Amino acid sequence: MLTVTVRAESWPIRGVFRIARGARTEARVVIVEMADGDARGRGECVPYPHYGETVEGVVAAIEALIPALRDGADRDALQELLPAGAARNAVDCALWDLAAKRAGRRVWDVAEMAAPGPVTTAYTISLDAPEVMGAAARDAAHRPLLKLKLTGDGDLERIAAVRAAAPTSRIIVDANEAWTPSMFHDAVPRLLDLRVDMIEQPFPASNDEVLRELDRPIPVTADEACHTRSDLDRLVGCYDLVNIKLDKTGGLTEARALMDAARLRGFGIMVGCMIGTSLGVAPAMVLAPGAAYVDLDAPLLLARDRPEGLRSEGSTLFPPEATLWG
Repeated sequence: MLTVTVRAESWPIRGVFRIARGARTEARVVIVEMADGDARGRGECVPYPHYGETVEGVVAAIEALIPALRDGADRDALQELLPAGAARNAVDCALWDLAAKRAGRRVWDVAEMAAPGPVTTAYTISLDAPEVMGAAARDAAHRPLLKLKLTGDGDLERIAAVRAAAPTSRIIVDANEAWTPSMFHDAVPRLLDLRVDMIEQPFPASNDEVLRELDRPIPVTADEACHTRSDLDRLVGCYDLVNIKLDKTGGLTEARALMDAARLRGFGIMVGCMIGTSLGVAPAMVLAPGAAYVDLDAPLLLARDRPEGLRSEGSTLFPPEATLWG
């Protein structure tokens, strides 16, 4: 008989992780474990307050689903039983892990997907004063791709400080919905001078139609504006890429479908994550082959990770071992 347990965990972040909407010193995650005989599957999610989620609410939603899971609800049924979001992500990824363990095969073989290899992840420079971000970039100047968290006023000074400190690194920037159209218009020429590769979610998702009218010499990526396939049609003509995060899609099942549908519409792909442990990032590694940008640095930002966590060398992440997931 299938047994299902749910619990919350806290993992300390190295220093402070700060974006336009606030700061954190710990990652709060929810873990789902499923056991069927000797087979055991796990999934992790990160409840996100910006989307109305709490740790307690996610735990309660998963606990309410346990009878259906014991009665045989599978990944397809799960798409109707829970909405897209953190709770469904943890359950969906646990079901994928359990299926791989039952089959004695790696999850990408079960899913008939290409096996992931080592990938270069972006490394995040947390939002702060220009001189602080410059100092952080100097320490990270050996990393090939830096992602800067921004907030609006003073952002050009922040980017310039990072570029001076890390002259050879590629740079992408994430405004987390904090810019205005006038900021975007005024900033783009300078961003070109500073060799910025990409701009992520400059405007609020509820007010991004203006992107249709703005020149985009630097590609723009939808993050908060793109959760599932249902969002894609509205985004055509506004964005150049979409950022696929399992905590938004509600798991690997919808994430795979979103990736295929986005490519058919001409979008480039970014694969991202919330701040959690390697267990939460591991399923996203399955999506990394062929992505234009991989932003899966969450384990690198923690003060400590799971003992069986993803292996890394600098900004290179290696596929998960079966002892972690999949």
